[in-house]
Amino acid sequence: MLTLAAGPAASAAGEAAGLIKISGAIGPATAGYVTRALKEAAAQNNVCLIIQLDTPGGLLDSTKAIVQSFYSSPIPTVVYVAPAGATAASAGCFITLAADVAAMAPGTSIGAAHPVAIGGGVTEQNVDETMKKKMENFATSFIESIAARRHRNVEWAKASVRESASITGEKALELKVIEIVAKDLPDLLKQIDGREVNGRALRTTSAEVREIQMVARERVFQTLWRPEVMFILMLIAMYGIIGELGNPGAILPGVVGVIALILALYMASVLPVNIAGVALMLLAVGLFIADIFAPTHGVLTVGGIIAFFLGSLMLFDKAGPGFRLSLGLIIPATLITAAFFVFVFGAGLRAQFLPVKTGREAMLGKTAKALAPINPRGGKVFVEGEYWNAVSDSPVQEGESAEIVGIEGLTLKVKPKA
Repeated sequence: MLTLAAGPAASAAGEAAGLIKISGAIGPATAGYVTRALKEAAAQNNVCLIIQLDTPGGLLDSTKAIVQSFYSSPIPTVVYVAPAGATAASAGCFITLAADVAAMAPGTSIGAAHPVAIGGGVTEQNVDETMKKKMENFATSFIESIAARRHRNVEWAKASVRESASITGEKALELKVIEIVAKDLPDLLKQIDGREVNGRALRTTSAEVREIQMVARERVFQTLWRPEVMFILMLIAMYGIIGELGNPGAILPGVVGVIALILALYMASVLPVNIAGVALMLLAVGLFIADIFAPTHGVLTVGGIIAFFLGSLMLFDKAGPGFRLSLGLIIPATLITAAFFVFVFGAGLRAQFLPVKTGREAMLGKTAKALAPINPRGGKVFVEGEYWNAVSDSPVQEGESAEIVGIEGLTLKVKPKA
């Protein structure tokens, strides 16, 4: 628990304001955190819950869940876009407008709420123009209803979706998109003091600010539910499954690969994945494997590296800045993947096609000397320092050479050696 402001008046009155801090992309873990914090703040009889926000965007489903939790909250909600340099872009714009009180710090920005940037499992590449228009119309009507409900600038709210409009905190105050520009939390508490929300006057000047931290489960999911984690899971699935195919019987790589694949597919149902990026990565795998057998002198491998790199760049390229892979991750992943196929998988696969060098199967094709005449009823040969019974459909005379063409139990099947 973090106390930011306290005094005798706060202690006497018992007034307290809850605080949570959201930084990064909006996802399922964020929505769960907000919902739990609202319930906890209400249970503690907090005067309000302050959501300090800095986000580049997020998922539409998670954004809707947060907006609905604001609407049903038993205590007032205050979204504060801070610190200086923070932004409430895309999904953050919806969340800010949905709060009972919207505030921003100097030097912050809000807007750019186009639906492509707030995800939902689709991107521009895998929807047609009709679907894009439906998404835009839905996002416009959604943000319009939010702004109208909170008595904020409806026209600008619609422009933030249709035109990806973005403005500073000072301009947002001027256009009545927000109510307050506050330099810090104490200033915010001072400015919202006395405001009436849902028939209840806020008393926050001397309120104690208590931060509600994420629980361990929420921190884990917030960390895992990211494009970087899904990308790594895809690589693990690729290495594990293909490694098992290249070295049958290893078992562990296959098991790990299948588990990683299931987790990656589950995350792909929520994260805004670009199908074109996935297709390029699969093409890269095909090129790597083909180059193991085709005498192209590495041409297909170079093509695979390029396809994998471009596919990784495109995997989340239309999902907004909060859901993009960095070059610091893509470049090493591309090089490691190319090395895996060339040196690890390639060596294992080529080994499976080498001729057998030990055991009974190694005798096939070898030449044996007939110690006695060989016919369909039997005979004797000497091979690899051992005496063997032998049969042949075509007679082989004593002292002649015979080629071993099969093994049946302890008897060799031979034919005359040309």
